[in-house]
Amino acid sequence: MSQPIEIDSRQFRSALGAFTTGVTIVTTCDEEGRDVGLTANSFNSVSMNPPMVLWSLDKSSRSLPAFMENDHFAVHVLSADQQHLSDRFASRGVDKFAGLEPGRGVGGVALLEDCSARFECETAFRYDGGDHIIFVGNVTKFNHFDRAPLVFHSGGYGMLVKKEKSKPDDVVAEALLKDDVESSFRKDFLGYLLAVAHHKLFLDIRREYRSQDLTENEYYLLTILGIDDDRSLEELEQLIEYSGGEASPGLVNGLIERDLVASQVDESGRARLRLTEKGKQLVLRFFAVAKAAESHADNALDYGESQMLKQLLKRLIRGGGEPASMPTLWPRPENDAS
Repeated sequence: MSQPIEIDSRQFRSALGAFTTGVTIVTTCDEEGRDVGLTANSFNSVSMNPPMVLWSLDKSSRSLPAFMENDHFAVHVLSADQQHLSDRFASRGVDKFAGLEPGRGVGGVALLEDCSARFECETAFRYDGGDHIIFVGNVTKFNHFDRAPLVFHSGGYGMLVKKEKSKPDDVVAEALLKDDVESSFRKDFLGYLLAVAHHKLFLDIRREYRSQDLTENEYYLLTILGIDDDRSLEELEQLIEYSGGEASPGLVNGLIERDLVASQVDESGRARLRLTEKGKQLVLRFFAVAKAAESHADNALDYGESQMLKQLLKRLIRGGGEPASMPTLWPRPENDAS
């Protein structure tokens, strides 16, 4: 893996902001140098420092071998006038690059022009997310262009996601939602519905950090550092406090002893905490597990519904006086039972 690059965080955040509810094309090339690309709406930012993004690809995709072979890919956030490219790269049996004259990035990856933003990435982590492979990439270079992004609007342009029936492993959530165990108030109470949804989304994440012999507080602390590394203990305490957790010196020392976190004293004499290489790999796994859980949950919604739900929840969080950006993958549940 190449060394992290120094970037302007403001510019990087602005480039990521081009993907609001938009569409991307992800490109790479296979072992024989042939260009490969596809339309994807699973793009997410992972970390600002170091700059990292992720996306997922269905295992049935014919493009999967190329992305498994090549350790480099590029994500293009499409501009408003590039719907034709989105349609083309979402189709099978067509020459997706016909008439295009792409540039070339690291690893021979095709770079498309006239997009809203573009991220050149080196694959840092691949995770088997059930019916998807989750790709996490280090951003080695990015461009943010002054073009409005292509977005979905009221079903006018979107990606159809087939809905699935309930699975046997959803029995806990199904039982909680049955009319015969609910009062008429509880089954429509927003807090209750959010708690049940949280339970479903958080199950795999909880299993994962427990399999690593980590407590919930340790998990939260690691993911905070994973999103934005180099924090003081005081900063960590402030970020984790709203979720009911704590970042005690004993907890931090335990992670240091396990070589997941490293401490370094700065010029002012204050200890700064960073993830070790081992800690970074573990947090990447947590992020990938979380993305897989979200992808599975999205099977119950089409893309427009999923994006609308996220926007409404963000509005609810801001209206409740909580921080607008969440420092951990999900808010803390009422208890740690599974």
